[in-house]
Amino acid sequence: MRSSAIIAGAFAPAVLAAIQAKNVIYIVPDGYGQASQTMARDLATLVDHAGDVTRELAADDMVRGLVRTWATNNLITDSAASGTAFACGFKSYNNAVGITPDFQPVGSILEAAKLAGMKTGLVVTSTINHATPAVYASHVKHRNSYDEIASQEIGYSHPLGPMVDILLGGGRCYFKPKSESGSCRKDDKDLFGFAKSHGFHVMQNRSAFDALEKGLGKIRLPYIGLFNDDGILDQMKYELDRVLDGDEPSLLEMVETSLNSLHRATHCKKKGYFIMIEASRIDHAGHANDPASHAHETIMYNKVMDYVRKWIDAHPDTIMMSAADHECGGLTLNGYRPLALKDVTRSREHLETVWKNRPSGADSRQFLVSEILPPFGLASATDAEINTLLQASNLGNELVSLLSKKAGVNWSTGGHTASDINLHGYAAGEMGKELSLVLSGHHDNTELPRIVEKALGVDMDAVTKLLRANGTNWVVKRDFDETHIVDEHNH
Repeated sequence: MRSSAIIAGAFAPAVLAAIQAKNVIYIVPDGYGQASQTMARDLATLVDHAGDVTRELAADDMVRGLVRTWATNNLITDSAASGTAFACGFKSYNNAVGITPDFQPVGSILEAAKLAGMKTGLVVTSTINHATPAVYASHVKHRNSYDEIASQEIGYSHPLGPMVDILLGGGRCYFKPKSESGSCRKDDKDLFGFAKSHGFHVMQNRSAFDALEKGLGKIRLPYIGLFNDDGILDQMKYELDRVLDGDEPSLLEMVETSLNSLHRATHCKKKGYFIMIEASRIDHAGHANDPASHAHETIMYNKVMDYVRKWIDAHPDTIMMSAADHECGGLTLNGYRPLALKDVTRSREHLETVWKNRPSGADSRQFLVSEILPPFGLASATDAEINTLLQASNLGNELVSLLSKKAGVNWSTGGHTASDINLHGYAAGEMGKELSLVLSGHHDNTELPRIVEKALGVDMDAVTKLLRANGTNWVVKRDFDETHIVDEHNH
């Protein structure tokens, strides 16, 4: 698809201003496109500001350029290939995690930062061993190697040892031995036990997270907090559901806590930190074609962007970059009526579970009308619409189709698209002007970690040499059933 020179090596931006930062915050709004921002902005401003559509969300003010996202084997990338590009600076095939098409490991910007003496963090709302966080601290042939990715992320089987000081997200079941209740591992590796033995503070619920006291309490780095157990779908909850259930920290809470912790650990030292933050569930809502969840996850991303901007104003030795790995859903806004989403309080995912677990013998129509439609903003559904929902082979598909129609929201796919995505950036003062110049224009996603590499003064290629000195047998391990693999961009 592309020349071997481009596939095998990283792009080298022609102009790299002499930006030097102590800390870098990289934010990934997974599956986010320009229409995602429009829908989120209009819903938020119409609801909160009485129809004033001239208002902006935080990310609107920080757009600096555009990014293209293709993979070596497909013009439509998945999160693994795109993540390998923006974490390691190399193109690869869909499903590849931190390796080139010939299965050779390549060092990530996080690993380079760690080996240079910096502190590091991964904060996500997916499983911590999902494709995007995986590319920063693991190297496997296929993204579905969830057990092995978890083992490498915590340092159990990573050839260079523990690379990450903060791991926050979902995915508890992958860190428990097979013999323990709630485990989804296929072996008896006790990764939580390993973490404790290597000085990690371990958290598995909301109250344990709260004990961090926003990163200002007695608990210091390193730590791992995983807050959901649901097998292969072990993501954290959608923000709509989290607000009502209150049993998990929000992405914003995890970001605030992590930045406080990282600052405390580095502010008196020459070496700073690198952290990757992923608003993971924008993408999942795109796959599900769930417009309200997609909008609310995007609003949360903007809240994080606003918090980070203020953080940088108070800590001007820090820069932020942000770009999605790809767009998801092929979202367009035709006949657009975002206020149709304002009464939605639950995600499609949650309501499908409620419907599946409805009481035996319950009247299906009555249950639908009383328990499903109101929290999905469809309390005014007509008899004909209710009949269509009851007759559907997949209630979730019909629910999001009806809601999307009422909101004038259209999805061209349940997968990814090849659309270019926005590149955001922020730094304070003169460094902000320099960063804007570097990020302006059109970039390949492989350029992004090289910009960070220059800013931090670290060396990803040196990490690659260290990784390859350990051979490649550890890279190609498989711990999943390949007969059921589906490329993520077609989920």
